[in-house]
Amino acid sequence: MGKNSIKVALIGNPNVGKTSVFNQLTGLNQQVGNYPGITVDKKMGVTKLNETVKAHIIDLPGTYSLNASSIDENVVIELLLNKNDVDFPNVAIVVTEVENLKRNLLLFTQIKDLEIPTLLVINMIDRMKLKGIELDIPKLERELKTKIALVSSRKNIGIDYLKELILNYKNLSTEPCLHASSIDPDYFNKLRKAFPNQLLYKLWLVITQDVNFLNLERNAIQSSFTKTHAELKKLQQKETIKRYQFINDTLKIGQRIDKTKATDIQNKLDRVLTHKFFGYVIFLGILLLIFQSIFDWSSIPMEFIDNTFANLSAYARESLPAGKFTDLVSDGIIPGIGGIVIFIPQIAFLFLFISVLEESGYMSRVVFLMDKIMRKFGLSGKSIVPLISGTACAIPAIMGARNIENWKERLVTILVTPLITCSARLPVYAILIALIIPEKRVWGLSLQGLTLMSLYFIAFIMAILSAYILNKVLKLQCKSYFVVEMPSYKIPMFKNVAINVLEKTKAFITGAGKIILALSIILWFLGSHGPNENFDKAQEIIEQEVYTSAIPINPSVIPDRVAEYKLEHSYIGYMGKSIEPVIKPLGYDWKIGVAIVSSFAAREVFVGTLATIYSVGSQGKDNATIKHKMAADINPETGEKIFNFATGISLLLFYAFAMQCISTLAIVKKETNSWKWPLAQLIGMSGFAYVVALIAYQLLK
Repeated sequence: MGKNSIKVALIGNPNVGKTSVFNQLTGLNQQVGNYPGITVDKKMGVTKLNETVKAHIIDLPGTYSLNASSIDENVVIELLLNKNDVDFPNVAIVVTEVENLKRNLLLFTQIKDLEIPTLLVINMIDRMKLKGIELDIPKLERELKTKIALVSSRKNIGIDYLKELILNYKNLSTEPCLHASSIDPDYFNKLRKAFPNQLLYKLWLVITQDVNFLNLERNAIQSSFTKTHAELKKLQQKETIKRYQFINDTLKIGQRIDKTKATDIQNKLDRVLTHKFFGYVIFLGILLLIFQSIFDWSSIPMEFIDNTFANLSAYARESLPAGKFTDLVSDGIIPGIGGIVIFIPQIAFLFLFISVLEESGYMSRVVFLMDKIMRKFGLSGKSIVPLISGTACAIPAIMGARNIENWKERLVTILVTPLITCSARLPVYAILIALIIPEKRVWGLSLQGLTLMSLYFIAFIMAILSAYILNKVLKLQCKSYFVVEMPSYKIPMFKNVAINVLEKTKAFITGAGKIILALSIILWFLGSHGPNENFDKAQEIIEQEVYTSAIPINPSVIPDRVAEYKLEHSYIGYMGKSIEPVIKPLGYDWKIGVAIVSSFAAREVFVGTLATIYSVGSQGKDNATIKHKMAADINPETGEKIFNFATGISLLLFYAFAMQCISTLAIVKKETNSWKWPLAQLIGMSGFAYVVALIAYQLLK
């Protein structure tokens, strides 16, 4: 980054609106990646401060203090201690919220001790009048030795002033608010004399925290200034008490709260939404609304996308010169991509609802509510966060289990999270439900929506039952304490929800799109070429069958017969036929078998694979949609539809339980640092899925 660029670290406790401030500053100029070597999200963005200067902002994981207890919090410490890090900030912005200043300022005072230019943002100032809060900003700035920006990210208040403060960050005082060394003067004086060129508080953090870099001679520090774990914890507690004494004295000067003006709306809502009976009824109603909406609201755009890609495929075949390239485009690439793009509306609606629940503060109530159930099955209350997050994607959900301090509880959570129905399963569920469940309503509710909701419930029940079994088998006996913060209720900000939906949907589509595009090309090649003369002489063989048949056959069927014969005798046909004996008891033909195998790369590839296979098999001469092609496919042995009710239910249950995602296996390996657990998941889940699918088909056929 050049001279006209300022590096900014955005830091704060969870639920202070840090992400809202980040979104207001950066808008859509942001990207998400991972920190090198770990699975923690790295969110960065750019904002223009004036005509010539930009700020590169990194949104760090939420943390309550610099006394780390998780990988997420460790990321914050390592960045702030390591000046050689490429992201080391020129200025730190600590975001607080007006209702919880006392708690939020603990982190601020710690960062000030690192002598980094630090700004204080007090967010949600639009709630000050409602809560009867008054702030004396000049007094607070004097005591805290910094500049303060009063911000309302909801109403876009104070953002311009914040940018002005960032631009002038060199004028900020780097003097600490207080000197933590007074908790043990002798110890810290010796430390200062031994390392005169190092920042004292930085030395203290290196001693007490598990940092992964060695800018300091850590071994020398620990050998010369070693203390027992109990002694270090006692000193940390003394430090925390000292900081809160300073914060209390500061807020007595600069803050006044008129409690008679504070409303109790939140308490009244909590009494209803976390009620031991009505809380669950309301949550169930919200889930019902979500799944009904996913089907009802998305039906029109999905139909439009499906027809558009079918017409686009036909147009490409008609417009481009005949040849292999045209076949690749019309029968391979377009149907393959269309097989996943069609589900953008449903994926977007799912992320929309999840974002609204998180933004409103309701998701924390769900966590609290479900903790009572989780504990009966041996899971930590914190396990519900990864399980709920798993409805979007198992990968970040498994990463989210890092916040569970107890390793055994964390391991069980990681092992059962892939059972939760993720958004990658949604395309599979959507196409199969549309094929086998009629578009009827029961008491005004869509039967298809109820089916989808049932699949989510089955997955959740299976996850907690598996957790119960794992706790018994692995003899997990450990005590843990569940603490969840109840943030204030808020009307979701449209900008935050929109950015989140756009970001998550884009990541889903681009991530799956790369796999699908590559597989579509491979599948097209395998379906358009064969290993022997049966494929090459398909035209002659079919013509001979038609013209020599004892039963008169209309010659107009020859093109479709040739296409079907070539597909069966192509590379992909032989591959499918080779696994057909294994999957035939489940009601699957070789086409479904190929789709299942290819979808191990990503579950949603199942639909894209079938789209490619059916497009190759039909020679692309019609503009029928993938749904219509699948619905019309007939089993030549029985004369029945391939995708009948028994086969459809069998497939739905197979995908509900099978570990069909190589990325999830990779992340489990990374999080557990062993191949034992992902291999156990692969064998256990896939074996169970096969048995359940087999039983379902045999009972329903």
